[in-house]
Parts: sequence; structure tokens; C-alpha cells
Amino acid sequence: MLYQAANPHGGDLYGRAVTLDFSVNTNPLGTPPAAVKAVEEAARRLCQYPDPYCRELTAALAGHEGVPEAFILCGCGAAELIYAYCGAAKVDRALLTAPTFSEYAAALEGGGGAATYVPLSEAEGFAVTEAFLEVLEKTACQTVFLCSPNNPTGRLIAPELLEKICRTCRERGIRLFVDECFLELSDGGRAASLAGRLAEFPGLFLLRAFTKTYGMAGLRLGYCLCGDGALLAEMSRRVQPWNVSLPAQAAGTAALEDSGFLEASRRLIQAERPRLAAGLEELGFTVCPSQANYLLLKSPIPLHGPLLERGILIRDCANYRGLGPGWYRTAVKRPEENRLLLAALAEIAGGIRNT
Repeated sequence: MLYQAANPHGGDLYGRAVTLDFSVNTNPLGTPPAAVKAVEEAARRLCQYPDPYCRELTAALAGHEGVPEAFILCGCGAAELIYAYCGAAKVDRALLTAPTFSEYAAALEGGGGAATYVPLSEAEGFAVTEAFLEVLEKTACQTVFLCSPNNPTGRLIAPELLEKICRTCRERGIRLFVDECFLELSDGGRAASLAGRLAEFPGLFLLRAFTKTYGMAGLRLGYCLCGDGALLAEMSRRVQPWNVSLPAQAAGTAALEDSGFLEASRRLIQAERPRLAAGLEELGFTVCPSQANYLLLKSPIPLHGPLLERGILIRDCANYRGLGPGWYRTAVKRPEENRLLLAALAEIAGGIRNT
């Protein structure tokens, strides 16, 4: 748990009156009913230790991802795997974008490592461009951290550029860590994953999470895919053997069986994201292009406090390297929830359009 430290993330509904949480970018449809049922059934077995090998879940993931079981390691949320990776790979020099998810740098710096940042341009919609490849080819680093779609921008990395980055990393002996936690809710879907390239790129490591895809933030369930068995074994040694709870394993296995859930989720996101973006722009906010289930926006007036007074929580992105005050991230949720957010913002925004 956090101890005498500020929470750098969203989702803190505790100690405050929040009726709508737009600060976390989990599946707008919530948790699959089959997963909820599996948790309820697992609750009858809470006297048991969970399977330390996650056998059933790993087998289900191998079928879902089309990779060998030996390529899979499960964890207590994606964050645990980030820290285990940095320790196991002994990452001391890494290349990151700015902005991106803060836990890469936190895990790196916690182990005594250092980061070089490639700033993403607001004028280019914070897209990862060929400029990243140019820096990679000139920078001495051990590991590259990328997030596709990126958090908080929602931008996917173009497949042809990602291919070049993979090849450059392989040629230079650089490990490539790609966070795909939001991929299955993005426009690209699983088809944009690099899972099928793991054997071709031994230094490639992919991060996934049930947290976002299947709305299981409270259960803490993540997994990674990598062809480097020695790395996965060392990561496993850095966490306790029962790190994935019995209910989490049961829920994950059940969720993977419901393919229709993700299809319905993507349809909802693809319908609602442009509507929400248009509504935000009409109110006078600058909205960055997104291919995921969340939007990054810029506001000339404070939003976090005024929205919280109305029981709505969004993600203040002032603490993201490369952003700062005035930047916010909002999830794309169900139509009725998005309308309530826009209505509250209309009250707050007032005359932005006329200033």
C-alpha cells in the first residue's frame, strides 16, 4: 500500500464522494458477468492457497494469445510485473517517451537506473514518430519502454515504425518492453499485437492486464509474454509464490471464454469516443487524437476540483512528464455517463468558447 506518499494515479474513490469515475480507463462495460460469477464461486474456496503456477489460467492465456505456455508469466496486476522486469533484467539505462505511464520510470529509478526521454510533440498529437527511431539509433541504452496505445495519449504506434524499432533493438542487443495493456480496447484490437513476433525478437517483452481489458482493477491481474524463459524465471523469483489470488485466477480464466464481451466493448468505445471528443471540443477544450478508450484534453481552466465538487473524478495529468497543469485524461464510458460528464463540464466551462 502507499504509505505517507501522494497517489500518482487515478481511481482513488475512497475518502471522497464520487458518483462517476472517469479517472481510470477500464472497460466501460465493467466486468464480464462470467468473471463475476467465477469470483463468487471462488469465494467458497478462500481457505485454499491459490495455484502458485496459475496452471488453468496460463493454459487459457496460451490458447487466447496463440503462444506457448512457457512464454507466459502472470502477476498481481501489470505494475508488479513492471517492477519485477526492471529488477530481473537489471535495467540501468532506458529510453522512454514523454508523456507515458509513470511506473516505468518509478521502477527503473527504484532500482538505481536512469532514463533518457524522447519528448512527444503536442503539434503532432503526441504520436511516436520516426524521431524516436533516430534517438534510439544514437542513444546508449539497455532497454526501450514503449506503450501502445500510449497512456495518457491513446495513440497507437504505427505498425511499420514499431517494426523498425523491433529490428533496431534486435540488431543493437537492446531489450524492448512494449505495454499493450490497452490494446484489446483500441481500434487495432489484438490484431495489432506483437505476440506473434516473440520468437523472432527474443528481446521483446509484452505487458498485458485484465485490469483494463476486462474491468478487474480490484482483483489485480496482469500477465506478460516473452520468449526469454530465463528472464521470466528471474522475474518469478522476485515475487512471492502466491502473488495471483485464487479469485483473480478464476475470474481471468472465465473472462477469456467470453469473446463477445470484448467485441461489444470495442463497438461501444468506437461509437462513443468521437461523440465525447466532439462534445469536449464544442465546449472549448483541445482534444488529442485517440485510438483507445480514453481521451487526453487540454483546458484553459481548472477542471479536477470543480468536477469533484459535482461527484465526478477525472485524471489530472499535471504530474506526467511532458504535460503539466491544464492537461486531463478522461475515460470513454457509456452514453449516459458521457452525457453527464459533458453536462457538468458545460456548467464549469461557461464562456470558454467566447474567450
